[in-house]
This record gives sequence, structure tokens and C-alpha cells, in this order.
Amino acid sequence: MTAPVIDQAVPDFTANATSDTEVKLSTLRGKNVVLYFYPKDSTPGCTTEGQDFRDLYEAFQALDTEIFGVSRDGIKSHENFKAKQSFPFELISDKDETLCQLFDVIKLKKMYGRESLGVERSTFLIDKEGILRQEWRKVKVKGHAAEVLQAVQAL
Repeated sequence: MTAPVIDQAVPDFTANATSDTEVKLSTLRGKNVVLYFYPKDSTPGCTTEGQDFRDLYEAFQALDTEIFGVSRDGIKSHENFKAKQSFPFELISDKDETLCQLFDVIKLKKMYGRESLGVERSTFLIDKEGILRQEWRKVKVKGHAAEVLQAVQAL
């Protein structure tokens, strides 16, 4: 399966998320969707990124845009992270890496001289028709959520 391509439809998917919800892309038609993939709950960069999306959440909502954070952490870890940070959006648990594979965000990372496969911080903007409009890979957290908001405003 190849990763979604800009200006093409994103394949439908169903995923488990916090608040005992199931996220199905096809049921989100009529809304823009921001999927941001991050490596791990409660780590400094991931916390900051989530807080930035949280702080701009109302602006995204005003533009008919839903936000979902995605990582390989389990629901329990997600629920704790979400509650601790007061995230108003759901976090998707992708333990089996279905979404990570779909969006091709699992990359070989080097840390402390060791190589391992991990989630490359990436964000995808899907429009109201389910078309991928923009993607950000190798995201730097600072200013990223604001940049995504600008992209939504430009749709």
C-alpha cells in the first residue's frame, strides 16, 4: 500500500481513539481533518506539539476542522496524556501501526548510536471531501500548529 498522495483521496480507515470512540475517516466527510503523528505520549516535544494544537483548537473548530493525534501508545497511556494536558481532541492508538504504515511515517531513527524504527513526527491535512491537501514530514514542533492552521485557512 502506498502512502496517500497530495490532491488524491485518502483511503478510508477506522481506528480506536480515546473517550471510547472509533474514528472512521468516511464519517468525517464535511469536515477537514488534521492527523498529526507523534512518537510518544508525555515526552517533551510531543507534549508541546499537543499543547500547541490544544491552544489553537477553537480556531481549528471555527474552520470545521477536527484534530487527531496518532501514536503507537495504547489507549490507557493516551487517556492519561489527554487528561493531564486537557486536550480537547481525541488521540488515536495505532499499536498495530496500521495508520503509521498507511501514511508511511515509520522511519529508521538513530538515537544514542542505536538504530530503531520509530514514528517520524508528521502531519496530514485532509479536506472535507477526504482529499489529502498538505503534508508535513520531519516536523519541527515550534510554530507547527500555527502553520497547519494557516493551511486550513487557505483551503
